[in-house]
Amino acid sequence: MIIEKELFNTIYTVSEALSIEVYVVGGYVRDSLLGVPPKKDIDIVVGGSGLVFAKAFAKHVGEEVGSLVEFPDFDTARFVFTKENEDGKKTALFELEFAGARKEVYDEHSRKPKVEATTIEGDLSRRDFTVNAMAQKITKNGLGEIVDPFSGQKDVQEKILRTPLDPGITFADDPLRMLRAARFASQLNFDIEKTAIAAMNANRKRLNIVSKERIQEEFLKLLGTPKPSIGIGYVYATKVLDEFLPEVRELSGVEEVKGYKHKDNLSHTLAVVDNVAELSPKPLLRLAGLLHDIAKPQTKKLIPGRGWTFDMHEHLGRKMAKDICRRLKMSRDDTYYVTELVRWHLQPIALMDEGVTDSAVRRLIINLQERLGDLLLLCKADITTGNQKKKARRLKNYDNIEKRIAAVEEIDALRAFQSPVRGEEIMKECGLKPGPTVGKIKEDIEEAILEGRIENKYEAAKVYFNNIKDVYMAKASDWEKKG
Repeated sequence: MIIEKELFNTIYTVSEALSIEVYVVGGYVRDSLLGVPPKKDIDIVVGGSGLVFAKAFAKHVGEEVGSLVEFPDFDTARFVFTKENEDGKKTALFELEFAGARKEVYDEHSRKPKVEATTIEGDLSRRDFTVNAMAQKITKNGLGEIVDPFSGQKDVQEKILRTPLDPGITFADDPLRMLRAARFASQLNFDIEKTAIAAMNANRKRLNIVSKERIQEEFLKLLGTPKPSIGIGYVYATKVLDEFLPEVRELSGVEEVKGYKHKDNLSHTLAVVDNVAELSPKPLLRLAGLLHDIAKPQTKKLIPGRGWTFDMHEHLGRKMAKDICRRLKMSRDDTYYVTELVRWHLQPIALMDEGVTDSAVRRLIINLQERLGDLLLLCKADITTGNQKKKARRLKNYDNIEKRIAAVEEIDALRAFQSPVRGEEIMKECGLKPGPTVGKIKEDIEEAILEGRIENKYEAAKVYFNNIKDVYMAKASDWEKKG
C-alpha cells in the first residue's frame, strides 16, 4: 500500500511532468484540522483536465497497485488502490478522485450542472460547506498552506456548518446538500448555521428533482453516523424529511384522554435509532429502528382498563415499511431485511412469557434466519426506559432468550432448516411430478418438526412421511388440477 507521504510525492511528480498545479481538497483538509484519521477516499483538484491527469497518474504508478475508472462526461476519474487476496480476488484499499478545477451553473429543473473551468478559489466556492471548501497545494515538500477563502478553519473551530455562498442558492442548485448538512451535523457533531436551516425549509420541495436512489444513499449515510438523531432532528425540524418520509411526523405528539396518556413515539423512536447505532454499524438496521413503530399512529386506540393500545402495529408497520422502501427505490433484499425486522420486533417479548414452547422459538428462528441476531439487537435498542432497574431486568430477559435460542439451534440445526425428506424422494415414492402435492407433503413434515411432534432427523421424518403419504395421495388429483 502506498503510504500518505509517498502518495503525495507521486502526485507531485506527475504534476511537475505535466506542469499542472494540484490540490488536495475537502474532507481531507477538514479532518486533518479536526485530528481525525483520513478516510478511504481523497479528493484531488487539478488546474486542468482531471481525466488527463488521472490517466498520467495511473500510468506512473502502474496497474499492479490499482485500477482507473473514467468519467469522461464530467472530465473526472477515480483511481482505486487494491490488494490481491490469497484467493486471487482484489480488495479496495482507498481511492483518489481526480477532477479539474471547475465552476458549475445549474438549471432550475435539474441538479446536473453546466461545467466550466475555473481557479482553485472558484472551485472551492461551489462546494457545499465552508469546512469542506479548503484546499492545500501538493508541493515538493508536502502539503502547502491552507487555501481558505471562506473562513472554513474558523468554522471548524466553532463547529458550525455554513455554505460558502448564499444558502438559498447552494441548496436550490443541489438539493441533496440539505441532507448532507444533516449528515455532517451528525457525523461531526456540528451545528447548522441559522440561515442555512431557514434555507433548508424554504428549498425542501427542490428535493423532487433528485432521484430517489440518491436520496436513499444520502439518508443511509446519515443513519450511518455515530448519533443519527442529530441529523434526523434537523431534517425533521426543517420538514426536509417530509419530502420522502412523511410518516415519521405522525409519530410526534402525546394524547391524553381521561387521565390516560401515552409516550411520544417520535422521541422514543429517535432514542431507539441512537441505541441501535451504539450496538451495530449497519445503516439498514438503524432504518429498521426508525420504522419499527411507524404504524403506531394508525393503530392507536384507547381501551378502558388497558389504556392506549397499538395492537397489530407490527403487521401494518411491515406494509408501511415496504411502501417506504419501494418509494426510496431500495433493493428487494434490503426491503425484505427491513420489513421482516419491523414485522417481528415484538415477537421476542412474547417468548418471555412462562409456558412458551420450543416450537415458538423454532418459528422465530425459521422466520428470521440470519436476521435473528439483528432482530435481538433491535429489541434491546427498543428499551428506552429511564428506570435503570427495569432496563437491567429487560436486558437480562433478552440474554435468557438468546441462550434459549442457542440451545434450540444446537439441538435442531435449524439455520438451514428444511424437510429431511427431500422433494425428489417424495416424487419417487409417490410417483408424482413437481407440483402442489409435493410441496404440501414437505410443509406437513416441516410443521411436525416445528411443533416438536417429531425430531429434525431423516429417520423420524421418513416414518412420519410414510404415515401421511396415503392421505395426501387421495387428494392429489384435486390439488394438481387447481395448480
